[in-house]
Amino acid sequence: MPSGLKHILDYGDLAHTPDDGKRYELLEGALYVTPAPSPQHQRISKRLQRQLEAYFEERGLGEVFNAPVDVILSPHDVVEPDLVVVLNEAQVSGRAIEGAPVLAIEILSPSTRDRDRNVKARRYAALGVDHYWIVDVRGKRLECYRRRAERYESVLVVEFPDSAEHPDWPGLVISLAPLWTAAPRPR
Repeated sequence: MPSGLKHILDYGDLAHTPDDGKRYELLEGALYVTPAPSPQHQRISKRLQRQLEAYFEERGLGEVFNAPVDVILSPHDVVEPDLVVVLNEAQVSGRAIEGAPVLAIEILSPSTRDRDRNVKARRYAALGVDHYWIVDVRGKRLECYRRRAERYESVLVVEFPDSAEHPDWPGLVISLAPLWTAAPRPR
């Protein structure tokens, strides 16, 4: 006898999740719920976003988005990467980023660490996300991957406090020191 519950969810189902400050994502139709990120996570995201905007937006190459923004990779794969770079303006619709962005970035949290490294990496590669970056908060490291044949290969690893130029984007220098430097306290 049918239970009445769907086993594989889609974007329509995701649109009916509560507005409760949590992040809801679909991977292969399965629902994943994540608590709101920590202030440290958000600080790192904001500071990395500024570096990406200085490269992609100031050169007119693309646009950088930060979470929460839905990225619809397939009817059953809707994610909210921490940062996304879109080169094709036509992918930005009234509801979401539609299709694979050129770059998705996940900042590891204790609750997402395994999912980001495994399930998300596998789905991103299979669904056409050309570049995937992981920011390892505990290791103070940025890992940059490039898609090749539906899998990712490492192209760059940068550790705090170093900087490095990405091999696929000449002039894109990512500096890790600002990501982990504490903000000055007001007096």
